[in-house]
Amino acid sequence: MGRNLKWIGLGIVVLTTIISCKPKYEEPPISKGEIDPTRFVMLGGGHVAGYMNDGLYFEGQQNSLANIIAQQFATVGGGGFNQPMVDQSSIGISSNLLAPMKLGYKTDCKGVTSLSPIRIAAQGDLSIFNQNIYSTSALFGNYGIPGLKLSDVFSNSFAASNPFFGRIASSSTTRVIDDAFASQPTFFSLFLGLEEVLSYAKSGGKIDNMPSNSLFASDYEQVLQIATANGAKGVITTIPDVSEMPYFTTIPWNGLTLDAVNNTTLNAIYNPLGYYFQVGSNPFMIVDSTANDFAVRQILSNELLLLSLPLDSVKCNQMGVLFPIRDEFVLDTGELQYLRSVITGYNQVIRDLAAEYNLAVVSADEFSSKLKSGFVYNGVTMSSKFVSGGAYSLDGIHLNEKGNALLANEFIKSINQKYKSRIPLVNANAYNATFFP
Repeated sequence: MGRNLKWIGLGIVVLTTIISCKPKYEEPPISKGEIDPTRFVMLGGGHVAGYMNDGLYFEGQQNSLANIIAQQFATVGGGGFNQPMVDQSSIGISSNLLAPMKLGYKTDCKGVTSLSPIRIAAQGDLSIFNQNIYSTSALFGNYGIPGLKLSDVFSNSFAASNPFFGRIASSSTTRVIDDAFASQPTFFSLFLGLEEVLSYAKSGGKIDNMPSNSLFASDYEQVLQIATANGAKGVITTIPDVSEMPYFTTIPWNGLTLDAVNNTTLNAIYNPLGYYFQVGSNPFMIVDSTANDFAVRQILSNELLLLSLPLDSVKCNQMGVLFPIRDEFVLDTGELQYLRSVITGYNQVIRDLAAEYNLAVVSADEFSSKLKSGFVYNGVTMSSKFVSGGAYSLDGIHLNEKGNALLANEFIKSINQKYKSRIPLVNANAYNATFFP
């Protein structure tokens, strides 16, 4: 027995020695690698600005995509990052001069009360646009301007037509490109082209101001020529498929629910046109001038209804039933095919230019698709599902704080890979999603 104890004791000593000699893994120190983050500028639209919940306001700006990236740059020697902040006490303002939204209780036309996005006030804070806050002593790093299209970057009338730029412009006739790069940034980021495709998609395909591939490429290259003129490195990003955003995926195509009486009535009306209904879920009726003499048909399962659709009219005024849904609230098969082909073309341009100018590139299109499928981040499920998905704000288009943090990580990963840097990633779970009352 004593001999056995002796060998057991020896084994413990040997095991302890092996464990104590095991080399410890240490994370390599953070590093800026090949970049100079001293002066960082990011140029883009509302997704860069911190516009969320359909409004520009202080807290959203604090958690903007640009600012989150800049905060991580600060860990590797990045300088101060100036943003054109609205006053902390302001309620903020939307592109339509409305107040931002919050999640609250709303009573519909049938008297049913439920959680829904509601405006926090009757109108937005118009005083935000009453004062120009440009200063030569503190040039801005965040040139995220809600509504900014690529072609607007070179316009000397954009300050007069877009109040979000007008409040930060150096003059009433200055160009965005000139103000954005006045600080001679040592590192830059571009998120351009998204507002073009959003304008088309949000109009249900009725407004088409999307430039050709060649014009898009020409304008984008002009921006890159200016951005890289002083030798600055940068990161640019592709455009997500906007049709994957909750603004276009929340209202179900077959949300028309019928009882036996209404089913009989609709079949009597629409059977002669070749459309049939059943008790329960059915496709909505939509306007389509090419469908038949009456210009109406049932929506297809792969077509999309926009979140701008007036749901009270659907619930109480027979929109989508006897009164087909107008095409401004629908992205049909042809419009979706066209939209996606344009996005694919623009993204190829962006990837080609990234290679030509030796820049890092973020695949925001892949990030968007990943959100649509859903994934688990540090134990938390994230998706593009409206409200409950955790990544999008209440306007169904712009990301919320947590979504911005997740996307910021994609930028940082691309920068680290391209420029051999070790910039730490963000803990996205430390950022807020949608507040429930």
